[in-house]
Amino acid sequence: MKIDFAPSRQSTLGVEWELALVDGKTGELASVANQVLRGVAARHPELNEDDEHPHIKQELLLNTVELVTGICETATEAKEDLNRSVAAVREITDPMGVELFCAGSHPFSPPQLQPVTDKARYAKLIDRTQWWGRQMVIYGVHVHVGLDRRDKALPVLDGLVNYFPHFQALSASSPFWGGEDTGYASQRALMFQQLPTAGLPFQFKSWEEYESYVQDMFTTGVIDTISEIRWDIRPVPALGTIEMRICDGLATLEEVGAIAALTQCLVDEFSTILDNGGTIPTMPPWHVQENKWRAARYGMDAIIILDAAGREQLVTDHLLETLNRLEPVAAKLRCADELADVEKIIRRGAGYQRQRRVAAENGGNLQAVVLDLVKQMRNGPTA
Repeated sequence: MKIDFAPSRQSTLGVEWELALVDGKTGELASVANQVLRGVAARHPELNEDDEHPHIKQELLLNTVELVTGICETATEAKEDLNRSVAAVREITDPMGVELFCAGSHPFSPPQLQPVTDKARYAKLIDRTQWWGRQMVIYGVHVHVGLDRRDKALPVLDGLVNYFPHFQALSASSPFWGGEDTGYASQRALMFQQLPTAGLPFQFKSWEEYESYVQDMFTTGVIDTISEIRWDIRPVPALGTIEMRICDGLATLEEVGAIAALTQCLVDEFSTILDNGGTIPTMPPWHVQENKWRAARYGMDAIIILDAAGREQLVTDHLLETLNRLEPVAAKLRCADELADVEKIIRRGAGYQRQRRVAAENGGNLQAVVLDLVKQMRNGPTA
């Protein structure tokens, strides 16, 4: 099976931000996405061929809308694009008494009671995955970075896999599930990997091996479209990008910009290494798998495996070293401010840490956690 990789400008950027809709008073999930999307469409007639707003989309659940940027050059541009979409959604949700929030999961609304969007592909997913599929009340941030040639896609994927725990720790924001503290920084990470073809990507030696894998998935009926390969990091041949899908939902635009900048800088650094004839080191799959679990369990306190030799380091210490190394790349990509915001997450605490703090300050009341997330979405992470 031949899979063409679309031409793309190196290190261009696209971001997808999944937002939950909640009752402004109770914090309960509100399954009103259809009303919201109809309202947005009525006010903003720049629709695509599917009668959708080009940047505000449906998702699996009726309590969710997804904001999708256009092709951006910088993290600043991506943030501005997302901010316009947030404003367009709020034009509809504010009069409804509905608020927006983002985290890896909703702390207390029962997953099994959340209605699914009425589309054939979603119905098929739920029918196939049953109980696991009905638990997918999760929210994430996906970052696409453009690659200027196909042969970079798999080596860059391998490079990003080395930084899986860094992104997981920074974004971890799903400690609560169905009203309980799971003890994990990211319940979402372990929940999402239960879906077929989700979880950690395979690592291929060549594009032809990847094409053979995809053909096998079609032949055996595992997938009907290539987009059903839901790896945590994946090439997107139709767009000419590598897509980083690791992250739990991020509560604020500042944090989304920080993660986008870190992703863009790493991909650009890997691309330059390849342009200069270098290679990107990889780790054994068992190290990668262990790193994912450690970051999901311990978040910012994870001791991660750095290389095939088994060297280890606290994830935040290695992150700070990485930020220093990437400063020249960030200057080139005009995202120095956004990259610096990564350090703010480290200093302030990741989403799961902030949620647990709010819960503790309010006697374990998880409604207070949701309303705090709502406030952060409106006013920033220091709200």
